[in-house]
Amino acid sequence: MYEPNVVGDWHEYDEHAGLRVRVHRLEESEPPRGRDDAAAGLTYFSARVTIENRGSGHFGVQLEDGQIDVRVGPDGEGAFIDWRNSQFIEGFDVYPLRRATAVLYAAAPEAALTQVDIQIHLRVDEEWTERRLWAGGIGILETTNATACQTAAPGSLSHQVTAFLKDQTEPGPTTP
Repeated sequence: MYEPNVVGDWHEYDEHAGLRVRVHRLEESEPPRGRDDAAAGLTYFSARVTIENRGSGHFGVQLEDGQIDVRVGPDGEGAFIDWRNSQFIEGFDVYPLRRATAVLYAAAPEAALTQVDIQIHLRVDEEWTERRLWAGGIGILETTNATACQTAAPGSLSHQVTAFLKDQTEPGPTTP
């Protein structure tokens, strides 16, 4: 079994040298042509799927409705996908050093948006690739190593290193 990608990570396809894809910009966003009546009471969000060609030849790619599945919340319930507002890639040739991007609009209960899984089943040159999953969420606070060091106990090694680096970056006394 493969590991899911994190939203923002690139996934390279072994069977298509140079071709890679990523799901990114997962954010709350209203659709450009207005809300669908079926999404009443739900929170809209969007995600981008970018396909990039770093190889030497071109690839014919297709990413349309039915090739994207969105699940939300801890139980993996299906999100409402707004096909009318979404923009897909329908039989496009991606040449070397070029990209093509699809924009997906979906809606789900706001409480479920902290866990969003987006599965892509890309079609390249009339062949289906394996399904790949990107996991992420909206409104999740990211912790960084700097944040972890700042909250460390005063006697810990990480606190000592942080204090040392802070002392090194502060300007010292000036001499006349």
